[in-house]
Amino acid sequence: MVPGEATGEVLRLDEPLSFWGGTDPASGRIIDRRHPQVGESITGRVLAMPFGRGSSSGSSALCEAVRSGTGPAAILMGEPDEIIALGAIVADEVYGTGFPVVVIPADGFDGLVTGTRVRVDVDGSVTPA
Repeated sequence: MVPGEATGEVLRLDEPLSFWGGTDPASGRIIDRRHPQVGESITGRVLAMPFGRGSSSGSSALCEAVRSGTGPAAILMGEPDEIIALGAIVADEVYGTGFPVVVIPADGFDGLVTGTRVRVDVDGSVTPA
């Protein structure tokens, strides 16, 4: 959805995450108390999530995380999410620091494991790093 290159440690989310109210842009931590990965940091990680979870303000929360230096290195998704893609595009336009957002097939998504390092290439391929 948004091309780019990144390398980082995977944080695979068990459930979708709303960036508006679900993360703290100042610390880069997941703060949604109902989320299984509450307390985990998204900073510099390759975030793998099945799909996004509302709000339309999520793109501005992602931009704020990028501005604060606490944003993800990349986001890999099982389904497209225009709000997340918009956050990456606007962060690149406004701050000159974007991140790739890639929709990957189910078999590729199933192989992503928290803690492994991957590389995201500009063509959208995801390989071990």
